Amino acid sequence: MNKDRLKHKLIHDGKRLATSFKWIIFAIITGIIVGLMGTLLLKGINLVSDFRTEHPYCLLLLPFGAVIIIAFYRALGARKSRGTNLVLSAIHSNEEIPLRMAPLIFISTIFSHFCGASIGREGAALQLGGSIGDNIGKMFKFDKKSQHIMIMCGMSGAFSALFGTPMAAAIFSMEVVSVGIMHYAALVPCVISSLIARTIARAFGVAAPSYSIMNLPEFSIRNVLIIVGLSLITGVVSMIFCIMLHKGEYITYKLFNNQYLRAFVLGSIILLITALLDTQKYSGAGVNYIEEFIHGNVDPWDAALKILLTVLALCAGYKGGEIVPTFFIGAALGALFGNIVGLSPSLCAAVGIGGMFCGVTNCPITSLLICLELFGLDGMPYYILSIAFSYMFSGYYGLYSSQKIVYSKYNSNFINKNSH
Repeated sequence: MNKDRLKHKLIHDGKRLATSFKWIIFAIITGIIVGLMGTLLLKGINLVSDFRTEHPYCLLLLPFGAVIIIAFYRALGARKSRGTNLVLSAIHSNEEIPLRMAPLIFISTIFSHFCGASIGREGAALQLGGSIGDNIGKMFKFDKKSQHIMIMCGMSGAFSALFGTPMAAAIFSMEVVSVGIMHYAALVPCVISSLIARTIARAFGVAAPSYSIMNLPEFSIRNVLIIVGLSLITGVVSMIFCIMLHKGEYITYKLFNNQYLRAFVLGSIILLITALLDTQKYSGAGVNYIEEFIHGNVDPWDAALKILLTVLALCAGYKGGEIVPTFFIGAALGALFGNIVGLSPSLCAAVGIGGMFCGVTNCPITSLLICLELFGLDGMPYYILSIAFSYMFSGYYGLYSSQKIVYSKYNSNFINKNSH
């Protein structure tokens, strides 16, 4: 009997070791591929963004850019683009992620930035990485559960390459899928893929973003209450942003049933607003302006205009994502709030980024890691405080309708419903 038990244990340990070795190998492969693709995508985005900034006439493409993207998707057989929601659904319900999603999102994201649409790049990262990871799993005939891990592995690698935050990228894909639980089976593959992808991006000269907080105040009761107040604002604004995105899609679809007409009209409105403002501040991702906000240089309308133009761009059909605009919005809100109440605007901008990101993604651990990687350890008590309250204040709203809220934010109850 003891021999049988020992034999069974050795077989079990052998299988576990083989599985671990498999994930290390495939995480390395995935990290290399998505690292190269993510780096190329970021280089492309930066190239066209610099060209557009120097040649503002590119903005004249805004009424036509989304029309071209829709036609491009249809030509390749993707009449209805679900974007990141499809990637999350593939993990929940075994939906297929077509390989064509990778070139589609790659080309359309670069083109969207060329036109000056107010969009980010994380949507491209998650879709690109998810598509590559899923199709590597299919190529090697993985079962469905293993393919889910490959999707998360690809998402982490691409997110890390584009954002330069490998710790946050490793955790994000495990946390964003199901609020209230973590897919720890994917931890080792996601960590390896994230670190390798970031190493590749760095080797090609992609610097990791880093900001300094000036005038870090004492962690006092007064300052704690101020930060809680800012967290309430970021939680509410994150809800408003998500509602505007989801309702905007519904309303514009009702007004303009024809996709091409909707794209042209909304693109024309974006061009008109941009021309009236006479600035490219709200065009593209807006990463360059985060540094300005950290120094307290912010206009009262910055966050509102970024929300409006991002909603219009995504409803029109431009591709890229919402998270970098969320960073812009959070930093602008925080800096403005800090200027008004007399608390360090750089700290408030950092807190605003963490709070907004948590509010729209429902990912508190990733939000904390992003703050630590972008701003350092010194402000950690403020980050974690703001993220916790923003998580509570933002309700069950989120950017991704396929995201599952498994457990309640307010009680230890199993609710298993989609975010709003």
